[in-house]
Amino acid sequence: MNIRNLFSTIIWGLLLLVIQIFFLKNLALFGVALCFIYLLLILHLPVNISTISLLVISFLVGLTVDMFYDTGGIHAVGTTFIGFFRPIWLRIISPTGGYDEGTSPTLQEMGTGWYLTYIVPMTFLFSLLFFTVDQWGTMGVFNILNKSFFSSILTVLLAILVQALFYKRRRSIL
Repeated sequence: MNIRNLFSTIIWGLLLLVIQIFFLKNLALFGVALCFIYLLLILHLPVNISTISLLVISFLVGLTVDMFYDTGGIHAVGTTFIGFFRPIWLRIISPTGGYDEGTSPTLQEMGTGWYLTYIVPMTFLFSLLFFTVDQWGTMGVFNILNKSFFSSILTVLLAILVQALFYKRRRSIL
């Protein structure tokens, strides 16, 4: 990652955190679906980032959100888990020729089908872990699955919208 990409990633990450903390904190669609748009910061890091760097960044991003949400580490647990699981999932869904050096797993770089295969399970796993830890013992499994499912859908839809509006097109979406 060159200095220009690093700088733009830091600015983009700070913008996502500000949007999450100040605008999406109290947004709950129908009292069920929460939006976790800040996950894009972790999910869109380059494919070849080292695992240790990814885990540290994931933990710090989650801890930052926890400090503003006063949630006691739930976001840090979820983001660290997806930081751990991300390289495994990227290997599982790797294209035939592998990934190019410095490729970011975005909609514009990888295409719609691959991107949905990547982001839907990752956001669902985050949401499932988040709501399981948050609602442990107080809510049934159906309610945890319900919140996880709808939060994942809302997050993925907003992720696609953000990319359609703000990311440069490098290749065809379809």
